[in-house]
Amino acid sequence: MTDRYEYVPHPLLRQRVRDVASGVEGELMAVINEDVSISTHPHWVELAYIRGPSGREFSTAAANIQSTGSHPSQRT
Repeated sequence: MTDRYEYVPHPLLRQRVRDVASGVEGELMAVINEDVSISTHPHWVELAYIRGPSGREFSTAAANIQSTGSHPSQRT
């Protein structure tokens, strides 16, 4: 495979989630399997991209996300 990333289906896409590493909540925009290696040997990692309250997206390990139990349209 020559691509450095591929999208991964995830049950929490477009749902409100929390990054357990930072405690920040936002909407899960994508989960991507990315080759993050800086050498010729591939190193694939599943990264979750979350749109935080500021509107900017940040990434975290996909294993670090958990559902907040609400849909983004239910924000207060």
